[in-house]
Amino acid sequence: MRLLLVEDSVGLADELVAGLQRQGYAVDWLADGRDAARQGSCEPYDLMILDLGLPGKPGLEVLRDWRAQGVATPVLVLTARASWAERIEGLKAGADDYLCKPFHPEELQLRIQALLRRAHGLANQPQLEAGGLLLDEARQVVRCGAEDIELTAAEFRLLRYLMLHPGQLLSKGQLAEHLYDGETERDSNVIEVHINRLRGKLGRMAIETRRGQGYRFAGVR
Repeated sequence: MRLLLVEDSVGLADELVAGLQRQGYAVDWLADGRDAARQGSCEPYDLMILDLGLPGKPGLEVLRDWRAQGVATPVLVLTARASWAERIEGLKAGADDYLCKPFHPEELQLRIQALLRRAHGLANQPQLEAGGLLLDEARQVVRCGAEDIELTAAEFRLLRYLMLHPGQLLSKGQLAEHLYDGETERDSNVIEVHINRLRGKLGRMAIETRRGQGYRFAGVR
């Protein structure tokens, strides 16, 4: 999943980017509100993490710009100011969740997972489950029946995205856009390699190929 982090504190941003990448997310980082308003409206992010105290343009204005342009991407707001009035203002502007600084990294991780599940109609699930598989996002393994199947980091990222879109036809271009950050070279052949490796672990029928169109997650039978 591809995330946008908008945070002007370099130290905190470095810490968050490193932690999110360890959890299998592709992360683009911006520190200026003007850049965030522009990039968040044109790039296909799965979730955006937005600090309110930004140079260039305040975070609430950035959020209002996104929503005015029809950007429906979930937004998790970070703030050092925890007043109820500010939270209400942010929610009215279109925020999906709030997290007050300082916070524990695990809380951020769980809130991101919950927002992503909610965005894909899976809000009632405590963990990501689809197609007969249960994905343990903390350990980056997938459970199939009673068996835990180990995944590489790349396989985990790909399977998580497929499980969030069960039954949907996804092109190689879509997968590349959501699995890699803006600085990473996007090679569709790499996607095919990881698809084949997942099939080797989950079964040939778990991921269908539609020639010239893309892939569809069918799950295990």
